[in-house]
Amino acid sequence: MSTNTLTDPALRKEILSDPQALLDDPEVMRALISASDGAANDNVVDLRSVAMARLEARLDRLEDTHRHVVAAAYENLAGTNMIHRAILSLLEPQRFDGFLEALRGPVADTLRVSSVRLLLESGGDRGGAELGALGDVLGLAEQGYCALYAEPGAYGAPRRVTLRQIGGGDPEVHGAQAPAIRSEACLTLDLGRGRLPGMLILGAEDPHQFGPGQGTDLLSFFAGVIERSLRRFLR
Repeated sequence: MSTNTLTDPALRKEILSDPQALLDDPEVMRALISASDGAANDNVVDLRSVAMARLEARLDRLEDTHRHVVAAAYENLAGTNMIHRAILSLLEPQRFDGFLEALRGPVADTLRVSSVRLLLESGGDRGGAELGALGDVLGLAEQGYCALYAEPGAYGAPRRVTLRQIGGGDPEVHGAQAPAIRSEACLTLDLGRGRLPGMLILGAEDPHQFGPGQGTDLLSFFAGVIERSLRRFLR
């Protein structure tokens, strides 16, 4: 077998130092394969198998990326539809008690959460407040409680949306469902000038339903709808 080598030592050294670069260059690979078509079989290595292996590896990577993109798009679409259905449920009630019932019923079912609690901060005496049957979805809190519960974000300001995993919910927030709660979403609510803030807290038994690494755009939009609805009722 012939052992001919490149006559240019510098070029040969450069190729041997980084053969990966040679295999990753489509034009170089086409030129080498084309040259092999007319060459003698005893002194040319057939590069077709190498090229095919490279193409198959790239195709696998592209298919994997495609699957991840499609899965992310489907998940985002499903999340958007879920939030839209929850919002439609909140637009129907004409009274505040109906709004709270929608939070406790259709909204909780649509968002697949076990606990929904709307907290409104109050600067006065809350001891005499009688919430009745709606006490499991509506609660009154002292001034500053919502920011502390959600944990301050950058520069001490409350986050718009806080997603976290927990080992059990606060009984004062999640009530009887508290022991089963494993993740929660805290939506800070701006109720307008001259009013103290509020917070909508969603609790889920699934520890992966709400987590710090998830996007918050949809829940931020949902919080905006809650704010505007509450301002209408709190006039």
